Amino acid sequence: MAASRSTILRLINASQHTLCPCHSPSHSHSHTGQLNALTQLRNFATPVNKVEKEYAFEVAASNLRFGDGVTAEVGMDLKNMKARKVGVFTDPNVAKLRPMQVAVASLEAQADVPFEIFDQVVAEPTEESWRKAISWARKHDFSHFLAVGGGSVIDTAKAANLFTVYKDADLMDFVNAPVGKGLPISQSLFPLIAVPTTAGTGSETTGTAILDITSRSFKTGIANRAMKPVLGIVDTHNTESCPSAVHISSGLDVLFHSLESYTAIPYTERTPRPCNPILRPAYQGSNPVADIFSLWALRTTVKYLPRIAKNHDDTEARRQMLLASSFAGIGFGNAGVHLCHGMSYPVG
Repeated sequence: MAASRSTILRLINASQHTLCPCHSPSHSHSHTGQLNALTQLRNFATPVNKVEKEYAFEVAASNLRFGDGVTAEVGMDLKNMKARKVGVFTDPNVAKLRPMQVAVASLEAQADVPFEIFDQVVAEPTEESWRKAISWARKHDFSHFLAVGGGSVIDTAKAANLFTVYKDADLMDFVNAPVGKGLPISQSLFPLIAVPTTAGTGSETTGTAILDITSRSFKTGIANRAMKPVLGIVDTHNTESCPSAVHISSGLDVLFHSLESYTAIPYTERTPRPCNPILRPAYQGSNPVADIFSLWALRTTVKYLPRIAKNHDDTEARRQMLLASSFAGIGFGNAGVHLCHGMSYPVG
């Protein structure tokens, strides 16, 4: 609605009197008419929408199975899921070690569960390595995926799963904005089972996959609940062969995942509130449920990481750190991380 001609004229008239006579001690009059005119004009201004803060949080995590030697059950799991063909991801080192050997033997024990192995996953995945894995997966008609390895292997399997479903999508379609388009994942992905071989990333519990964007010299990734594994098999035997340096560096990852998620901005302070639940981010800010997992992981890491650093054969410490890794994954997978991770990218 347009302002009336008389209202505009009154405003112009008021603005021309730069020295108002009422400021003189000997003069007195009312500004009521001019104030009313200004108030009326303000009603025609474009309203500014208030940015509403978040009011809800969601908790999403994979099912977990924890125990000594549980990797041997993975073949039965996939048969129970009625897997038609399984895409198995690992890296060149893990391919030679006991965790992969046990997983393959378990698959071979099921005569009607065919599988193919991709053992070229690289540490610290890049655009190029992801594209290679995705291209391989798209050539096969997989109904299920299995990842045996550290965070890099599990994250690569998540990406291959996603882009096998979205066959025509480009890598940057789902990479977090503003680097990529950050599109929501609206289609169901294939079941993925993750078998971690390090006590660090907690990737077996989360819908997050991280990669290096080498062309721009930084890390980013894809974070969406739809990408989380259906099952994380946390086998205490699978970290026995890790060198002490890997135990320590992976353990520091657990430390910072738990610390940062516990001290993240509360979910009620996040803006803007999503207009649709599908747009609610995986990293929502600290919340009462994530805090339980993060704090337990933090306390456990402070207690047991120094022990595993001193004694590689400390079985109790190794078991507790593996469980802490998964707990921290549940914590940061729902709350997120903050400054420490952001600082590590340029430093690293």
